[in-house]
Amino acid sequence: MTQRMRRRVLVAGALAAAGLTGAGRADAMQGGKPMVALVLKSLADPYAVAMASAAQNYQKHFASQFDLTVRGTAAETDTSAQIRIVDEMIDARMNAIVIAPTDSKALTPVIAKGIKAGIIMVTIDNSLDEAAQDAAGISVPFVGPNNRKGAMEVGNYLARRLKAGDEVGIIEGISADRNAQQRTAGCKDAMNAARMKIVAIRSGDWEYEKGKAAAARMLSDHPRIRALLCGNDNMAMGAVEAVRDEGRAGGVYVTGYNNSDAIKPLLADGRVLATMNQFADRQAVFGIDVALKAIAEGKKQSELSRFIETPLQLVAKENL
Repeated sequence: MTQRMRRRVLVAGALAAAGLTGAGRADAMQGGKPMVALVLKSLADPYAVAMASAAQNYQKHFASQFDLTVRGTAAETDTSAQIRIVDEMIDARMNAIVIAPTDSKALTPVIAKGIKAGIIMVTIDNSLDEAAQDAAGISVPFVGPNNRKGAMEVGNYLARRLKAGDEVGIIEGISADRNAQQRTAGCKDAMNAARMKIVAIRSGDWEYEKGKAAAARMLSDHPRIRALLCGNDNMAMGAVEAVRDEGRAGGVYVTGYNNSDAIKPLLADGRVLATMNQFADRQAVFGIDVALKAIAEGKKQSELSRFIETPLQLVAKENL
């Protein structure tokens, strides 16, 4: 079986298991194929690239069923650019917009605008703030993993290598992001349950350099720190470099989140202890399929479930 065919089988099997097999019925919509937009964060991020690539591959296999437009920002934190992109997709009269929001609150008004225009709106990777949704009178599905549970699982794996009272730090993503908040909460759950001492929490904005800077500050301020729990692999790789620069390689554990291709060599040689695979490629496909299923069944936005959970898998050296 070729790698491409294996990928198709895995994706199709995952969709069937999750009850998300709506693509085959998308042609029931009158007036031609549905038009779906996938709006991502920075397309320079390998995680976003994986989502975009899988979505485009999926559309190729179902080209007669729907059209797909993929857009993304230049920078991870460019919320204003992402708002403009969503506005453009609304003006283009898309039938559905699947979005990985750069900000859990700031994207709410433009997403509400899309719903008012009759467009099915679905979030992946980062959910909208629930209070912001309620205030806007909308409900937007989040198709993705339980980030708190995933981060707690990584933290539990780390805790087995530490002893009660050890000092640890948490490097989180953009503090306003719901997924960053949930991953930080999961790290806290695990560390508190194991009676570790959380001495610092700093934001690295999901980025390598900012993650490195946050790690360097923690290592300087807390010379007895034993571990750095990072909200994504980009920041974990930055933390690894900071640990090396401080001459503490082998003395400070680093964990990540996302299971990016770039993190695999660091897992293999032990510089990163563990990460969490949340199946980036499947997330985009799951989100698209939820949107297509809603269109095919003529569902209103208000009739869609707010949370549709997708799989997670802990990745460490022994199961690479």
